[in-house]
Amino acid sequence: MKIDAHQHFWHYNAFEYGWITERMSSLRKDFLPEDLKALQVPLGFDGSIAVQARQTLVETEWLLELSDLHRRILGVVGWVDLCSPQLPAELGRLSRFPKLRGVRHILQDEPDEHYMLRPDFLRGIGELAQLGMTYDILIYSRHLPTACELVRRFPHQPFVLDHMAKPPIKRGTLEPWATDIKRLAAFPNVYCKLSGMVTEGDWECLRPEDFRPYLDVVFEAFGPQRLMVGSDWPVCTLVAPYSRVISIVDDYIQYLPASQREMILSENARTFYGMEK
Repeated sequence: MKIDAHQHFWHYNAFEYGWITERMSSLRKDFLPEDLKALQVPLGFDGSIAVQARQTLVETEWLLELSDLHRRILGVVGWVDLCSPQLPAELGRLSRFPKLRGVRHILQDEPDEHYMLRPDFLRGIGELAQLGMTYDILIYSRHLPTACELVRRFPHQPFVLDHMAKPPIKRGTLEPWATDIKRLAAFPNVYCKLSGMVTEGDWECLRPEDFRPYLDVVFEAFGPQRLMVGSDWPVCTLVAPYSRVISIVDDYIQYLPASQREMILSENARTFYGMEK
């Protein structure tokens, strides 16, 4: 089985998806499970993890309802207000959906650079650990030192870094991103998604060799045991079609042993998100 560990669905409307700018106008339409299935089946993918794209309980509930209807949605990473006093009740209510695997907050857009260290946010992360839920870390590379402090405080909480913390691929520089990635990877409860790379590169000139130095860093830091492939579909289609995005990772790992390729393409996502085989 092959699993896409990071993709999105939505019914588009301009008010709720204001982050989709004019430059991203090709995303101003619906993206639904049957659309993704048509792209995944030829590549041998059996399913995916659907990740929230806006910070509302309505969207989280919709994704969970979709997951009940579509077996290819293997899990959902939703959103809840981790700072809310009602968080335990909300998590309890949502946990009745069997495919809820974890939550995410769009930390990269918070004006407070240290939002993830707020006492109420930290209390919310503590609630996740008690329920066995995962947490997806969505940040820019400048937030990596703060993320290290977050995960240091929760050694038993499963974390996964989305999009490799969006390294400066278009500029072609590695530091300080590489050093900070290695610091984060030193915490054994942190995984990393090989996702979101194409939108950090040059949209006008997609060259596979531009991604190799960044993949070298995360493979050295996390090892094949804590990496998982993710497309970031449909956002990735701003730069390249689904098959080409997946091929960046496929080509990079082609010379690895079959057991390690299987880890990256499926087993690590299963382990991290607690999916049955």
